[in-house]
Amino acid sequence: MKIRKFLFLSIWLILCTACQNTQTQQPEVQPISTPQAPKLSVKHPLGIIGAVEPVYILPMKASFQARIDTGAETSSVDVDDYHLFERDGVKWVSFQIKNNKNGETQTFEKKLKRRIAVRRIDENERRPVIMLNVKFGGKIIKAEFSIAKREKFDYQVLIGRNIITGLAVVDTSLANTLR
Repeated sequence: MKIRKFLFLSIWLILCTACQNTQTQQPEVQPISTPQAPKLSVKHPLGIIGAVEPVYILPMKASFQARIDTGAETSSVDVDDYHLFERDGVKWVSFQIKNNKNGETQTFEKKLKRRIAVRRIDENERRPVIMLNVKFGGKIIKAEFSIAKREKFDYQVLIGRNIITGLAVVDTSLANTLR
């Protein structure tokens, strides 16, 4: 019996000392790193513009309210009628632009750059494309415009990606942010 007591006390003493010397290691706390959003290196000179902005078709004096359309590759302008003709073996287009707001009319003769196919729900159309100088947000830009009868549309001018890319960011909840 003495041996049993002795063994019991020895085992108990060993277990108690083992518990006191054993240190439980806590895992090291690592800070959570969240990925940083990339900083935009592209500067947009016009900043944030709205869904409708004023544009001047040079040399006309009055502005047009233009629909900003990020879905349109090429900008477009309303003309009543246009005529294709040839000058020195080069195809040209003559047309008139009339500002419906004040009646100002300007006649243009421009070289035909190309023709584009425009797909609509009810019809497909081939439009001439010419170069126009426009003043947009204080900047004078030479850009391609398709010419078409836009009388069915609310806006005589549509500004597409060929002008706004790299120039502005569009927020459709805004309008007339440019002067």
